[in-house]
Amino acid sequence: MADADAQTRAQLTYRYERWRAVASGIIETAGSTFLVLIAVRWYHAGPVAKALVASGTSVGLLLGPWFVKRVERWGGEIGVAAAHVSLVGAVGFSIMALCVIEPVFVLGSVVSMACASAVIPLLTQIYQENYPESDRGWLFSRTMVVRIATAAVFSHVAGRLLTNRIGYFPVLLLLFACAYLVSAYCLGKIPSRRLVASGATHPFGALKYAKHDALFRQTLIAWMFLGFANLMMVPLRVEYLANEKYGVTIRGAQLSVGAIALLTGVLPNIARLVMNPVWGWLFDRMNFFALRIILNMGFMVGILAFFTTDSLAGLIAGALVYGVSIAGGDVAWSLWVTKFAPAERVADYMAVHTFFTGLRGVIAPVVGFQLASVLPLPTIGWLSAGLIMVACLILIPEVRSGGLARRAPALVEEVSE
Repeated sequence: MADADAQTRAQLTYRYERWRAVASGIIETAGSTFLVLIAVRWYHAGPVAKALVASGTSVGLLLGPWFVKRVERWGGEIGVAAAHVSLVGAVGFSIMALCVIEPVFVLGSVVSMACASAVIPLLTQIYQENYPESDRGWLFSRTMVVRIATAAVFSHVAGRLLTNRIGYFPVLLLLFACAYLVSAYCLGKIPSRRLVASGATHPFGALKYAKHDALFRQTLIAWMFLGFANLMMVPLRVEYLANEKYGVTIRGAQLSVGAIALLTGVLPNIARLVMNPVWGWLFDRMNFFALRIILNMGFMVGILAFFTTDSLAGLIAGALVYGVSIAGGDVAWSLWVTKFAPAERVADYMAVHTFFTGLRGVIAPVVGFQLASVLPLPTIGWLSAGLIMVACLILIPEVRSGGLARRAPALVEEVSE
């Protein structure tokens, strides 16, 4: 009977996650391309404003431990809590569309994109409970295929809409609001449970797991180097292509909005679409640390190919390699704590991970834009490549020594207390 119940939960989760993936794909394009693009082309925003717009997702990640604690104290189902947050995101985009002034746009971008990322620890807990361990990466990657395909198509359509008509962007913001409403409906339908009380009273008490779990802490440090390098360069992709001071042209003409969307949204998402199931299958079967190092090298190559050449071929190659790497990153970033954490503490472990992701995500875009004001972008690209190499060097010993295989049951029990 228990097996039948588990199978039903997995089927319902997979069904509604596929529908939610459509909405998530649309919302994803806001943070990856269109909000920064609107800030540059419509509002002509300064470095601080552009950095704030780019850091909205990271703010939500930073609040992960606090949000998980709030949901734990509330005592309701975690899917319902996530649905409520999506409704806040819908309201945020609606206000941005109706009140077209820069301060509202900047603040609304931060709040709305934070709503998409604050719920991630709760979703990881749902995947832990509802998807079988043997197929967790595979099932997750199949819903990601839907999300990626939607993001690629929507990037293309929205890019064409805004080409030579950037003033139509409020329509785009309303579409993002509608996507949040769909997401809220699906999250409310996914079977979920209440969070198990951790006993911690401090809103950021989950950070204790990084203190007590040495391997978890070491992996977080490696991820900090990689993530800082990557998050510093992501918003600069749009800046590099959209700002005429960098002189990136095709046949002597400045890139159109559609061409920018193609290079920052469509092509990477096509590569993600093809490779995501492959990485999901590998995640279930491969040494995690070896998988992470391979992905790190891909990010490094993608950054260098994109920023060290202004040729169309280099830009396309960089976009595709980045897409292949981000496909694996989707799976590894979202599910890796399920390999580390005790089952009932997955949300807490993920909240710690998202906290540090958010910390670097808030700082990295600011550092990136400030560096771009004094250094050539190719130089910043090489600096990022060096940080990624450090991340690889930190993880290499764990590949050789067995890494997760060395986690004694006593350690897991101690951490879970």
